[in-house]
Amino acid sequence: MSGTTTPSAQLRPTLNGLPEETRGEMVGLLNQLLADISDLHSQIKQAHWNVRGIHFQPLHELFDEVAAVLPPFGDDVAERVRELGGVAMGTARLAAENSRLPEFSHDLINGEDAVKAVAERLAQVANAIRDGIDSASGAGDEITADRLTEITRELDTKLYFIESHMEA
Repeated sequence: MSGTTTPSAQLRPTLNGLPEETRGEMVGLLNQLLADISDLHSQIKQAHWNVRGIHFQPLHELFDEVAAVLPPFGDDVAERVRELGGVAMGTARLAAENSRLPEFSHDLINGEDAVKAVAERLAQVANAIRDGIDSASGAGDEITADRLTEITRELDTKLYFIESHMEA
């Protein structure tokens, strides 16, 4: 998280009632999640473009459907960063530098491998956001916790759709 944290000294003044230390902590957490969400979007698009095999068409469409929900989530996270007085660190370069996701295959991949890779990354981000909910609640920032809960709710549903393709 080293590149995404924003020290509280860099926070802009705001009438937001949260303590500056809490706002700084939440900005760092949210910027980390922004990097993860942005990278997840690009990785799912990689799967969408490069999946091959007998189940190409339904997986191609499913991956596109899952990827489509992610940009608005990035927006929600970035806007919360700004509400707290921070700077949203949302470029592709920053996402690549700070994401905690493993790199996605650069090869053409069969459907089974693509589904497994997407499921693992989707779960990793959903679970990181779930941890963020706990951190935000513990810090007294229920608004951030609520926004992250909404995101996790949708990611859990998308994970269910992806994992359903893994069952025999």
